[in-house]
Amino acid sequence: MDNAYGRLNHLGVLRVAGPDAAGFLQGQLSNDTRRLTEGRCLFAAYSTAQGRVLAVMRLIPHSSGVLSIMPRDLIPIARDQLKRFVLRSKVVLEDASVSIAVAGCFGSAPLTAAGRTVPASAGNYVEFDGVGVARLDGGAERYWVVGDTGAPQPSGAFENAWRLADIKDGLPQVYSATQELFVAQMLNLDLIDGISFTKGCYTGQEIIARTQHLGRIKRRMFILRLPAGRYGPGDALVLSDGRIAKLVEVVNGASESNALAVINLESGAPAEAESGIRVDAAVSPPPYYRSTSST
Repeated sequence: MDNAYGRLNHLGVLRVAGPDAAGFLQGQLSNDTRRLTEGRCLFAAYSTAQGRVLAVMRLIPHSSGVLSIMPRDLIPIARDQLKRFVLRSKVVLEDASVSIAVAGCFGSAPLTAAGRTVPASAGNYVEFDGVGVARLDGGAERYWVVGDTGAPQPSGAFENAWRLADIKDGLPQVYSATQELFVAQMLNLDLIDGISFTKGCYTGQEIIARTQHLGRIKRRMFILRLPAGRYGPGDALVLSDGRIAKLVEVVNGASESNALAVINLESGAPAEAESGIRVDAAVSPPPYYRSTSST
């Protein structure tokens, strides 16, 4: 979908502001949030003390505070969980989804035509007059746009195209149906610069670090092409080799469905095998996975 621009209404914004915002997030999220000061936008996981992911956040260093983009229905949950750790910190946690719109743009042409400056490199961020533009990592040239974006209301086709691009790029999402199902490495966050192993302590860090350093990564996220159907995040599928696939993200189409799913690396049903929908699926690694040797 070249040069298309539109609102992403399924996503909202949790704003973290105040003098202690950066230090507060550093103690809660998996990535090194000090990098936000370099004009970077970051992936990060917010996890339980047991290392189970509550939300995958796209962090943007907006002038009004750190903006965390995630599904709208997760924002009250994430906000209330984070509030438990504020204590005496000077931090404000606000659902800013009404005042700050989230839009997506395929290609730079719609933004430059509107007089917007776009970041030259993937992962970088620029802002002018309260409207921020962040360039995503991945195969397609895509941008987040936050603020008073002026973006048109999208069709369902636009939002599906955005989510399908996430699937092709291997970029995970967590929804209410999949909260606490995965450890960060199962979502490949260590492969897409979503985890810092040098920053120090944060909630869930002990489990995430142990999983990495002891080589206990037994499940990873892959791309699936499925027969047409009505699948959803959290659904369990049984693949032809007996492995269980837990769906992370799905776009259902008329002729086929495309998905991200967490799957055991070894063939055969896992010890905790569960019932699921039996499917004949085509399984492929995300683009970044082919060049790694961490599994």
